Amino acid sequence: MKCPGVQRARRSQHGGIISSLISLLFVVLLCGALYLARQPLLRFAGESWIVDDPLEHADAILVLSDDNFYADRATRATQLYREGMAPLVVASGRRLRPYAGIAELMEHDLAERGVPKDKIVRMAHDADNTKDEAQALAQFSVERKWRSVIVVTSNYHTRRARYIFTRVFPAGIAVRVTGARDGDFDPQAWWQKRISIKKLTREVAGMAVAIWELREGDRVRGKTPSVVGPGGLKPPLMV
Repeated sequence: MKCPGVQRARRSQHGGIISSLISLLFVVLLCGALYLARQPLLRFAGESWIVDDPLEHADAILVLSDDNFYADRATRATQLYREGMAPLVVASGRRLRPYAGIAELMEHDLAERGVPKDKIVRMAHDADNTKDEAQALAQFSVERKWRSVIVVTSNYHTRRARYIFTRVFPAGIAVRVTGARDGDFDPQAWWQKRISIKKLTREVAGMAVAIWELREGDRVRGKTPSVVGPGGLKPPLMV
């Protein structure tokens, strides 16, 4: 005659094995489903970082610094200018030397694509991130008494740029963000190129930093912005 305790132990062990097999099968099926759906999920991840606000006529088009090799931001800004979306285009760019920087390169790209030179405003600054550049552009816009601006940046950068600009700019200035196609970032297949993976990874990290820096204590929406940030940003040079 078998001991009842031994029988209970065997049944418990048998039930534990079945539960483990069911859990393992669930994990395998889940991994298989994720593998089959990987491309739609990756496309969704890339497209979720791209935003494009409905555009209206504005006082100026602001082209953010560090355009790519193909000058895609300048191309998009020129398209908007030709469509009559704004009478001026601001070429925002970091100073690389005391006498020249990215703003001069951007001015060249804009003029080469058809924006009249007298409609281009160069704004050189020492910003090394989007938040500092937004502060410099906000101060510039306040001084010009603009009421609305269109911000042009690369497609993958639009979500972070909109998050930052709508918090840094004063409430009296309407900010709309539009993306330029980027030759190095295709949201439909970004995971296939190393440079695209680096760009998206940088955006995710940058967004986390922006959320931390622009939390409640740093929110300046509705106030007159200052171009002097934590790193001692110098006032922009307008030309």
